[in-house]
Order: sequence, then structure tokens, then C-alpha cells
Amino acid sequence: MTAEGASGLTGPVEFESLGRSIGAGERALPEWFEGEPKRTAIFTAQSKLEMVAPSLDLVRFSVRKMASTGRGKVPGCRHGCARGEIGVVATSHPGGDRPFDPMSQGKHPEKLPIDVLDDVARVVGAEVALLSRLPGGFDVGALRVQLAGRAEAVLKAWPRTRPNQLDEVLRAQRVVEHMRRRGYPTPACLGVGATATHVWHLMDFVDATPAQELTPSIVEQLMEITELQAGQASEPYDHWSYAWRLATGQESGQDLAPSLSRAVADLSGYSSVVSALVERLRLMCADVPAPREAPDMVHADFNPNNVLVRNGAVVAVVDIGNAGSGTRATDLTTLQWHTFQDPRLDGVRRRLRTRILDLVDWEGAAVLAATQILTQLEWPIRHGHHDVVPGVVKRGHRALDELNTLR
Repeated sequence: MTAEGASGLTGPVEFESLGRSIGAGERALPEWFEGEPKRTAIFTAQSKLEMVAPSLDLVRFSVRKMASTGRGKVPGCRHGCARGEIGVVATSHPGGDRPFDPMSQGKHPEKLPIDVLDDVARVVGAEVALLSRLPGGFDVGALRVQLAGRAEAVLKAWPRTRPNQLDEVLRAQRVVEHMRRRGYPTPACLGVGATATHVWHLMDFVDATPAQELTPSIVEQLMEITELQAGQASEPYDHWSYAWRLATGQESGQDLAPSLSRAVADLSGYSSVVSALVERLRLMCADVPAPREAPDMVHADFNPNNVLVRNGAVVAVVDIGNAGSGTRATDLTTLQWHTFQDPRLDGVRRRLRTRILDLVDWEGAAVLAATQILTQLEWPIRHGHHDVVPGVVKRGHRALDELNTLR
């Protein structure tokens, strides 16, 4: 939407900042953007407003702030800055996006530093403009962006907290490229990179929505998609051995997530009901031998939020950042966990369980179920969502009860 269509503005938009006039297409550091000293505003020659900020919500704030303080000057505004009418400019959502709802995002995402966008532009060879925040994601989150002269894309970035984080993103890029050559429906990786403070990757944008709820049809489609993972392990990042380590409490083998392992080890101290479930899991898996290295590609986060659908059809599986090797039964076990909420999925859950047992036998299924339950417990406990824990405990016991009927 042009500025004229949104707020009655005509011609190139300009405003005054730091004592000088900023022309169309230039970047500025607005003094009124309190608490955001590194954010910039971009006004294009087409009179479209774009803000390098973590969300359209912040764009609305900043433009209102400029109008209400009277520090902005917009030639051609028929309503006058003092009345705050130019705040309407930022309420348009490119491509028909829903307005950003910070309440739907869980914890408050981190703000995106401008040097990340500069690095993305350098790597892909095109200017990058933020359009909106997409549902889900952590840290900076998933951001919908426009590449100048090219299609839209999805940008994700994370603070650098470990020395090998760029290697991890490069590993994910290799998995994406490998699986796409075999017909796996995941978006192409357009680039990866790192700044002094963040690592990032840029993916093709897929015009579809996350699966808000599973249906038998979607589950069946996902079961077919996991068959594309068979025999496609391409990276020595073994989720199967790690699941066994987590479920049995063993200290041997590669620890893919040391902080998670430590948190899981402390779960029994949370409450007596959690302790009882953890003890049940440990006893179930105590005598299970370490698995052989399995040859499959493992997505490792195969939940509905990472499944994009359009008109009931699965069009993409996204968020392959933690993908590696192991058994595809890992992803089927994650999918199975999300079928307990709807009785209509009981039948397809039985088919999932049968397929898992075909792949890894009962002991392997027990290890994968235990790992799923432990990680599902650790997440709400770590983030203080204590009201969620009883439901996880109940579902965990139910999953184990159903598995025991097939022993």
C-alpha cells in the first residue's frame, strides 16, 4: 500500500531527524525512537514506508511517536502531523499479512540488530526490507523480508552463544540442499552468515500457514514425507544415539545439547508427580542397549508449527536447523505426541505407532517415547509455564500405557 493510499500522503515521504532533512530512500536515525538507538527508518521513492525494526508493531509505535511529538515533517500530508494521522501508514501489511500480535509470540523476541540485515544484503547481493514477523520462532524469531528486485524470503537469526554456531547453520544448509535434491518439501536456503553477535539464515518464503491442528489426512501426508528421509543421513549428527543417552541417563556418546541434558537430569526434583514419571521412563529404558547408527535423515522438530499447509495439503516442512542423522522414527514419535489432543486422531496414531515399531522395535520405541516426554517436560519447566506441566505428565503416562499394550 502506498503512503497516499494509507494516510493521504502524496509524493516522496520525507521527515526531519537530527536536524537535517532525510530524503526518499535514505536511512536515518530518528531521535524520537526512544530506546532504539540502532534502528533506522527507510522511506522509498515509491512512498512506501518500511521500518528496519523487529515487527510492524514497532513501526506503528515509531510513526505515532514522530507524529505526536511534532518532530516529523511530511510534505503533502492533508491531515497534519499533529493529529497523528500519518501513523496509519504503518498499519498496512504487505501481502495481506495479519497484524503482528505480540501476545501470540510467547516470550518477547529479541530485537534484530541492523548489522544482521547489512550482512544478509552483502551475502545475497540485494537490499533487504522487513515486512512482518511470522508466527513462532525464538530469539529474533522468523521474519518475513523482501529482497529488492526478488521474491520474499524468511530470515531467522540467533545470538552467538557458542563458538560452533555458524558450523551448525552450515550443517543445516547442507541437509536442506541434500534433501531438496531428493524431493523433500522444504524451502531452499538462500544464504547463511554471521556477524560479531548473531548467526542467521535466509530461506525461501512459502505462501502457506502452519498447521493449526492436525487432521488424519495431514498426518498421513507427513508419514509419506518421512519416507523420503529413509537412508538419507548426510551429516554425523546422531539424534538416535542422543535419544538413547537422554532416556537412559548414560554419560557416554555425543551430547548434542549439554544444557538440555543437564536440565533433563534435574527434572525429578521438580515435583513428586514429575519424579514418578521420570522414574517410570528410566525403568522402562534401563536395559535397552545403545542403538546402531541409523541411516536416516532426522528433522528433529517435526511438530505442527513446522508444517505448512494450504487447502488441506502439506506444502512444506520447515525449521530444519537441528536436523541430522538417526532413525526417521524419531520424527514419527514427535508427530505421534501431537495426536493425543483430538480423539479423531486415535486411528492414525495407531498407524503411527505400528510404523514406529516396524522401524525400531519395542525397545527403540520406548527410548524415543521417553525422550519425547522428557523434552516436553523440560520445556515448560525451564520457561516457567508451570500450568502446562500436569497436562504433559498425563499425556506422558498415556503414551507409555498405549506403548505397553504392544509389548
